[in-house]
Amino acid sequence: MNGLSTVLIVVGLFLVGGIISFVKQQMPKSLIVLLSVSAAMCLVAGVLRLEMWN
Repeated sequence: MNGLSTVLIVVGLFLVGGIISFVKQQMPKSLIVLLSVSAAMCLVAGVLRLEMWN
């Protein structure tokens, strides 16, 4: 696991925590969708950059 993949996965998990928090605070749905898309992109990019796939 290299540094960039670790950072992407950590940022993705941080954004997932933000999604949970925003849902509990009943924030606007568009903001939650934007956060969900960005979290999914970070997690997918981090997993795809893992060295075990090479």
